[in-house]
Amino acid sequence: TLLHEFSGRGFACEALETSAVALGIARHVNGDDVMFHLSPQTDWAGRFDYLFAFEVLEHIEDDRAALTAWHAWLKPDGVMLMSVPARMRKWTATDVWAGHYRRYERVGLIDLIRACGFTVDRCESYGFPLANIISPLRARVHARLLAARRASNEDTRSRNNDMSGVERRAESRFYPLLKSLPSRMTMRLAFLLQDWSTGRDWGDGYLVQIGR
Repeated sequence: TLLHEFSGRGFACEALETSAVALGIARHVNGDDVMFHLSPQTDWAGRFDYLFAFEVLEHIEDDRAALTAWHAWLKPDGVMLMSVPARMRKWTATDVWAGHYRRYERVGLIDLIRACGFTVDRCESYGFPLANIISPLRARVHARLLAARRASNEDTRSRNNDMSGVERRAESRFYPLLKSLPSRMTMRLAFLLQDWSTGRDWGDGYLVQIGR
C-alpha cells in the first residue's frame, strides 16, 4: 500500500518480496505501477535513492548480511528508513506467530547498522502508547492462532514468516470500529503522544534513518 501511494506521487518503485502469497496480494494492489521481485537483482548495486524496510530485518536470520546488501544497493547520498521491534524482553507469541528471529536493543541495533557501513542519522522509539496497550491483546490472539497451527502441523518459522504480512483476520474484524470517528480521534491523540515520546525508550519498536 505504501508503494502504491509513492508510485501515485511519481516515484519509480521496485520491491523485493520473498513470500509468494504476499507477492500476489502486493501485485493485486499495485497492478503494473510497481516492479516486484522474488529475489535481488544483479543490477541493484548503487541504484536506489531511498530504501525502506519496515518490520523486515527481524524476519531475516542473517541480519548482518541483509544490511550489507542493502548498503550496497543504496546510492552514495541515499537514505534508508527501517523499523524493527524493540527489546527481547517484550518477546511474545506475536513474535513466534510472525516468524521473527529476534527483537532489537537500541545500542545493539545502532552498532550493527554502523558495522555494516551505514551512518545512523536518527533512531526513534515508536508505538507509545497505543502499541503498548494493543500488544498484549494481540499476543493472546496470536497464541490461539499458533495453537491451531500446531494442531494442524503448520507451525514452522518459514510458514509463519511467509504469512505474517498476509494473515489479518483478527485485525479485519475490528476495522469497522477503527474507521469510526472516535477511533480516528483516539489515533490522532496517540500520534501526538508518540511524537512527544520518540526520544524516550517507551515504545514497541525503533524507527531508524540511516545513510551510506
